[in-house]
Amino acid sequence: MTEQDSAPPSVPPTKANRSAPQPAELDPRLLVQGAGIGGYLTVLRRRITGGELGSLPVIIGLIVIWAIFQTQNSNFLTPGNITNLMLQLAATGTISVGIVLILLLGEIDLSVGSVSGLCASIMVVLNVKHGYGAVTAVLLALLAGAAIGAFHGFVFTRFGVPAFVVTLAGLIGWQGAQLQVLGKEGTINLQYGKGISKLTSTFFSPAIGWGLVIVVAVGYTLVQLNEYRARTRAGLLPRPMVEIIVRSAVVSAALLAAVAVLNQDRGLPLALLIFFTLVVLFDLMIKRTRYGRHILAVGGNIEAARRAGISVSGIRLSVFIIASTMAAAGGVLAASRLIAVNQSSGGGDVLLNAIAAAVIGGTSLFGGRGSAYSALLGMLVIQSISNGMDLLGKSTPVKFMITGAVLLAAVILDSLSRRGRQSSGRA
Repeated sequence: MTEQDSAPPSVPPTKANRSAPQPAELDPRLLVQGAGIGGYLTVLRRRITGGELGSLPVIIGLIVIWAIFQTQNSNFLTPGNITNLMLQLAATGTISVGIVLILLLGEIDLSVGSVSGLCASIMVVLNVKHGYGAVTAVLLALLAGAAIGAFHGFVFTRFGVPAFVVTLAGLIGWQGAQLQVLGKEGTINLQYGKGISKLTSTFFSPAIGWGLVIVVAVGYTLVQLNEYRARTRAGLLPRPMVEIIVRSAVVSAALLAAVAVLNQDRGLPLALLIFFTLVVLFDLMIKRTRYGRHILAVGGNIEAARRAGISVSGIRLSVFIIASTMAAAGGVLAASRLIAVNQSSGGGDVLLNAIAAAVIGGTSLFGGRGSAYSALLGMLVIQSISNGMDLLGKSTPVKFMITGAVLLAAVILDSLSRRGRQSSGRA
């Protein structure tokens, strides 16, 4: 046998060969380290073509929205209006954080608005009519929300009733329960400046605001450096140090700018701090805990998750409990801001805005992809549109139509991104 005879036969190029991974399919960090800024541009191009857009479209859209409204009304970006904007988004944004978890499962919860109204009513009745302390009343309201979520999750997982139907029944039923709890009065007022109302009427001094933002900025940098050291010790390729420095600088600058603007008015609102803390904690839970990875696994491929030994029913049940508890928390913040609870609490556009915020912010309707920061970014978009329209004197129908158009654009973008991931083999 000659050397020519022993050589492996050449394989003609086929469709399968052409679609096989090529050397260009490298870890993005290798591209960045090897090509500098050009590597970042290559990674960005790959993410766009592969449907990995992240929060970039939302951030760009938010900048455009703010620029448009500022040119139409110079009061839009004033410290006073920015503070009002932050207060307006805290309650519904808190509800939207729970919706993010539901969407990560690939499910939907239509009852969160009614649950928020019912739990707020329970809290106010206990506090005003029965003399319970503010803390006790709030905790019992949150417990009521958790119990409702457990009921929804049990019916969904035990009897196989679609989540859409279960929570639709809840949307109707809990509204009736809210009317029953409020009684004939229909409206119960809280005492301004005391107890529950202080959740949205408390503002921190400039010194405390600066201190808090410095702690957050330093904490973010330390987390990035800890991840760098952990990956280095494990022999894995870490994020480039230059990128860590740039990320930390951008985040720190954004936080410092936000607090600087808020300090020019009444200071950092407690309600905003609560909402932002919840967003950060839930995002850490989703990305850095086993429980969060299990949620993503169930939403990404339920059968694969089940075969991997994940308790699918347990994950689903717990997520519905968390979502209803967050709805109750949002109801508490809404009652605190209104200084009252009435028959329309939790109604109107609360449910629609909570779901729309999660979707507009970048959480996929198809499950398995998203971030708690979607609730923050989405609510900023929705509330900016609403606030800007109010400043321009536009009617409610116009606000609804524009918000609906933005939501539709976000869903179309999500669908196109999913199609791009599928074509690149990343879905």
